[in-house]
Parts: sequence; structure tokens; C-alpha cells
Amino acid sequence: MGLSLGMAACLLILQYVNFELSYDHFNDNASDIYRVVNDRYQNNKLIQHGTITYSAVSKAMKDDYPEVANYSRLLPTGTQIITYNDKKIPKEGSIAVDNSFLSMFSYPFLAGDSKTALKEANTVVLSEKLARKLFDIHNNNFDPYIGKMITVSQDTFPSKVVGIMKDVPENSLLQFDMILSYQTIIHSYGNKQADYDFTDSDYWHYIQLKPGTDYKAFNAKLGAFSQRHFQGNKVSGSVEKFYLQPLLNAHLYSDTEYEIGQTGSSNVVWGLLIIALFIIGIAWVNYINLATARSVERAKEVGVRKVTGATRGQLIRQFLTESFLINVIALIIALVMVYLAQGIFNDLVQHQLSFAYLFKKGLGGYLITISLIAIILVGIFISGFYPAFVLSSFKPILVLKGRFSSSKKGAVLRKGLVIGQFAITVVLITGSFVVYRQIKFMNSQKLGINIDQVLVINGPSVVKQDTTFVTRTRAFVNEMDQIPGVKNAATSFWVPGNEMGRNFGVRAFDGDPNTRYTMRFDGVSADYLKTYNMQMVAGRNFVETDYNPDFQKLHNVILNQNAIKTLGFSSPASAIGHSIMNGNKKWDIIGVVADFHQKSLRYTIEPTLLEPVLNIQSQISIKIDAKNIEATVTAVKAKYMSFFPGNLFDYGFLDEQFNAQYKNDELFGKAFSIFGSFAIFIACLGLLGLSLFATLQRTKEIGVRKVLGASISNIVLLLSKDFIKLVVIAIGIAIPIAWWILHNWLQDFAYRINISWWIFGLSGIVAIAVALATISFQAIKAAGANPVKSLRSE
Repeated sequence: MGLSLGMAACLLILQYVNFELSYDHFNDNASDIYRVVNDRYQNNKLIQHGTITYSAVSKAMKDDYPEVANYSRLLPTGTQIITYNDKKIPKEGSIAVDNSFLSMFSYPFLAGDSKTALKEANTVVLSEKLARKLFDIHNNNFDPYIGKMITVSQDTFPSKVVGIMKDVPENSLLQFDMILSYQTIIHSYGNKQADYDFTDSDYWHYIQLKPGTDYKAFNAKLGAFSQRHFQGNKVSGSVEKFYLQPLLNAHLYSDTEYEIGQTGSSNVVWGLLIIALFIIGIAWVNYINLATARSVERAKEVGVRKVTGATRGQLIRQFLTESFLINVIALIIALVMVYLAQGIFNDLVQHQLSFAYLFKKGLGGYLITISLIAIILVGIFISGFYPAFVLSSFKPILVLKGRFSSSKKGAVLRKGLVIGQFAITVVLITGSFVVYRQIKFMNSQKLGINIDQVLVINGPSVVKQDTTFVTRTRAFVNEMDQIPGVKNAATSFWVPGNEMGRNFGVRAFDGDPNTRYTMRFDGVSADYLKTYNMQMVAGRNFVETDYNPDFQKLHNVILNQNAIKTLGFSSPASAIGHSIMNGNKKWDIIGVVADFHQKSLRYTIEPTLLEPVLNIQSQISIKIDAKNIEATVTAVKAKYMSFFPGNLFDYGFLDEQFNAQYKNDELFGKAFSIFGSFAIFIACLGLLGLSLFATLQRTKEIGVRKVLGASISNIVLLLSKDFIKLVVIAIGIAIPIAWWILHNWLQDFAYRINISWWIFGLSGIVAIAVALATISFQAIKAAGANPVKSLRSE
């Protein structure tokens, strides 16, 4: 049972670990592909660490360095509505890339020519899933659909379908269903800055180095690249530093801002891998302990076999074969357990995993697969070899005369293994408490905004940005107030949980013109603060007269407290009426809002500007009553479709979107608790077995003590105290280890709990209680037995 549970838990965890490590290994050129990371410094301080940068960067690197074999620019194009004839389909996963992207990455085509597909403007490549849905395809012949014309969102021109590719694998950093030609962005959308520019940083880049190039040595050259193109901070206002991040590291080792890929957490992956090794280790320790503890029972068998001519080698082979068979049987049962638990585990990790992922290529090639096989083989050998060595060493004369007793060395080893088991157990119990409390802390912390019962609608994508758009948007927001169940409504470029944009040249109007600061910004409607219940600490909120379709006529701005402090004002009230410069534009401070968390508590609150801007990209936030939500959403949809015909009603609830930022942490917490419980249960199985054999060895002693008047509690204490001593020692060893591991884990959070002393005390109490309950089960049974029977059998 112990081996089967340990192996099953280990196999489930390794499926997830190998899946996470397999990201982007399907690309043939994966080991030579890198993405460009751009760090920005202002006033000797890191102000941005992200993969978003200037459109000219990758082409400039190709021109400057012969090591660069290829490059592609990438621009996420957000939510798109794709129209074919009268059919409209929404797609969020769309990107614009250079044609070279298709030769760098391995996304196989089902129809079309990948070598030339995206050379021209107004061309698109669709995924198989999207093509089947759009063109109603029911066979595997996609060629007839090459050349079809579709319309993307508000485009005034059609786009030609030039390729249909296989769906993007689940273990791909980039997830998309449609690729647009990058030439469309430059020529058809008229965005000349997208071609070659060092001032507008809204683009992502992938570089392919020539085989054998040391990317670390290449990174060392990029200081000169920055100086050559940016001349310190003269070009962009910031000191720009660049380096390449290997594509194969991007999924698990990314702490960048403006992330557009599917990122995971290396802490979660390696943490679960360690738990898997702990669990299987505990299971094998149990086997060794129980096999050697049974040595007294099998001593006479060994003696008889030796007397009848068995050699030590034959006995070792016998016991190794027994061990191998028990491990194989346990593995078969474990495979059945994994099969039965697969669906539940997939729901937990939110991926469709299977046994196949145990054999996927990942970081280090097939290291995990090879290690898994090696661990099982080594574990079987070690767990069988030591008991075989012990049992085969018995001297037959002593055994057959009845003068055999288990060795002190064996007892010491078993005690050491028990201590090791429970030290691991205490670490896992403590970890479960700390992870749970940190996640609870983040979910319960006041954000400075109220995100409960907020319906968020993506702004219309099939609509033109013109002078009537502001009027229509304002009218729509006002109409929301007339719907029963709607409390407030507002629009904003970004909602809480989104990555806001940044302005890099902010300074006090009457301050040092050479001292500039970087601040987040958002364009919001007048009811934004009211909708999110944000607190004004000085000045006033926006009013309708602060808005104008002409951006150059806007001049009022609201800052958060952090921004006021950054600009050097003594208090929020003292900032009211003063002006700031944002680039070359002057803004007047009319209000100060209390600091609020735009992102998760992993990140600090940054200086922020709120501007009175309405835009086609704005999202619509609607505060609704908790009663009759379905009817309210239906009414909101009807109004939306009447104001913005031709668009799709794409909505969600903000609290769910915001809390999705904690997905990796919550997964870690759940997995830690579940598999930690597995480890504790398996350790208890071992302790139960050891207490059983310890009781059997002391049967006569227990009988004598009972005849002499010992109570049941006396007997239980006698049988329990030795084991409890071992658990106490394990607690002493585990506490500093647990503190070190958890202290380092918490450093990833800007806002975190303190690890209180009582957590370690509670973990110790739980460990002792679990051990005592396990041991007492057998001890009470033994103490309640009739002493006459035990003495008579002796």
C-alpha cells in the first residue's frame, strides 16, 4: 500500500513536471531561438523589466552582428472579430509577425506555403480549429480554402487566407489562432513606427542565433549595441539594456512585465518535484524499515536454509527477487491508481495530461524520463539490497538455538530513517500552513479598489474611432444606470489585473527639467473612481467638461499618492493646482486618489496617472447587484448590441480575472497540501508497521507488566515514548530547514506574511498528534489483550 501510493503520487507529479519542462521543445530550432528582453533605467533605478521594446531592435541586431541568423518582430493584435460572409467569430489569440517567423518556429502547415505566406500585406494564416469553425470544414482537405477573403474587426479592406496550420500545441509559450502579416501593420494600418523606430516601445522580438553561438557571450556585446543606438538616455529618455533570453527558459523563468506568453512558475515545478522525491523516498524507507523489522520473524527460515546448504549469495538473490516482485506489483497498482485519478489531477493542474508526458522531451532533453527510470531501478535495488544483506548475514547456530535478536546497528538505522521521514513530514506540514496563509493573505488584503460584482465587457472592435465615438460611449455608460441591478458603469484603457501602460518622461512642471520619472497611466471615464469605490484624498474627481475627443485639449489629471510622493510634494493637498510635464505635454493636477493595487500583491504599488481619455480600446466596467445577475447581464447585452451593432458581447467578472493572477500560487498551495498529505499518510503507514512489530517483540513484557498491575495508559506510554522521542528530534531538525525554504519562497511577494513561531509549534503538535494516534492504535490493542494468553504462548 505504501509503495503503491508513493509511486502513484510520484508519477502524477512527474507528468506535470515534464509537461512544464517540455514547453517549446517541439520547435526544431528551439535551442537557437531567443527573445529580446529590455531593461530600462532612470535615475539609476530599474523602472521596467520586460520583453516589450522598440520596433527597430531585432533588425538592428541582425545588421550589427553576424551571429544573428534570423529575426522576427511580433505584435499582439488583441481581441479580433473575424467575418466571413455573414459569419462572425471572436478570437483573442492573434499576432502579427514577419514572414521569417514561420521558418524560425515549427508550426506545420496543412495548406499553403509557409516559406512565403506572410510576405505581403493583408494576408493571414489560420489555425486548423479556427478554419474548421469559420469555413465549416468537415474533412482534411484544406486547400480549397486558400485564397478565401475575410475581414478582421474594423478593417476597411479584406485579408487573404494564405495558410492553414495545425493548432498550436498546448506546451507552446505563444498561443494564437490567427497570424497576420506584419506588413499589414506597417502599410495597411499606416503604422510607420512599426517598421524601424527607437522611440515607440510596443513590440516584441525573437532572434535566431547561428548554431553553436554562445548567447551569454553575445549578451556581453549588447552594451555597445545600446550605446550605439540609444547614446545613454538621449534617444529614449532612459538607459536601455538588452539581453537575450533562451526560448526554452521563457515559460518557467520569466519575471518580465508585459508578458504575452503562457508562463508558469519554476518554484512550483521544482517544489512539486522535490515533494515527489520525498514521497517516493518515504515509501521506500518504509519498505526498508518494515523488511528489516521483520528480520526476527524470518530468522529461523534463514537458519534452516543455511543449514540445508544455502549460500549467502543465494539468499541475497532470493530476497532481492522478493523485493523486485513487491516493487513491480506496487508499480502495477500505482499505474491503475494514476489511471483512475488522472481526471481529478488534470482538473487540479488545468491541463490534459497523460502517461505520454512522462516520456516528453524537456529541459535537459529526456533527463526527467531517464531519471524516473533510474530512480525506480535504484530505489528497487536499494530497498531490496539492504534487507537482503541483513537477512542473509544471520548465523544459523544462534538463530536455531533461539539466541537471536535484532542488531543494534539495524535499530539505529531504523530510528534514523524514522527521524528522516518525520523531518520531511514536518517540513511539508509547515509548508502547507505557510502557503495557505500567504494565499489567504493575498485574497483578503484590501486593494484600495472594490472588484466584487464588477462585470467587465471588452470594448467594441468593429467600430471607428471618430468624434462620435466619445458621445456614443458616454451615452452607453449613462444608459447602464437606467438598468435595474446596475449600480455604476465606467470605461478605462485597462481594468485592475491588467498591465497598465507607462509614461517615461514625467516631471514636476517647476522642477528640474533633467530629472524625469516613470509612471503608470490609465485613461478613465468620470465614474471610474465611483465604480471601483476608490478614495479621493485631495482635490476632485473628473467631470464631463474634463473630456474632449481632441487629446491636445485635455489638461486635467489625477495622481495616486505614490506619484505625489515621487514628484516631491509634501502632501496630497499641496499638489492640487500644480502642474506636471508628461513628455512635452502639460497637465494640471486636480485630484489625488489613495494608492491602489492594479496588479497582484507580488508587485509593489507604482506611481500612477489617471487621464480623462475615452478610447476605442477601452474596457467597460459595470458594478452590478448580486441579486438576479442573469437578468442584469441579459439587459446589459441588449443595450450593448443596440449601441455597438456588429460586435460580439465578450464579458467576464473582474474578481475571477484578477484572482487568476494567483493561479500558479493556488495550484502550488493545493498540490502542496494534497501531496503533503500523501507523504504524511505513507509515513504513518510505516510508523504503524514498526509499532506493530515492536509490540510483537514485547508481547511477554507487556503480559508481565499487566500481571504486576500496569494500566492500559502505562502500557501505551511505554510503547509510544520511544517513537515520540524520534518525532521530537525530527521536529528539531525540520524547523530550520522549513524556515529557510519558506523564507526564500516568500521573497517573491512584495506583500507577504511573517513566518510566526507558532506555525512551527502547530506543525510540531500536528506531527506528534498524528504519530501518537498512529502508534496508539496498536498500543491500545496490545495493552487491552489478555496477559494470560501472551504468557502461556511464551
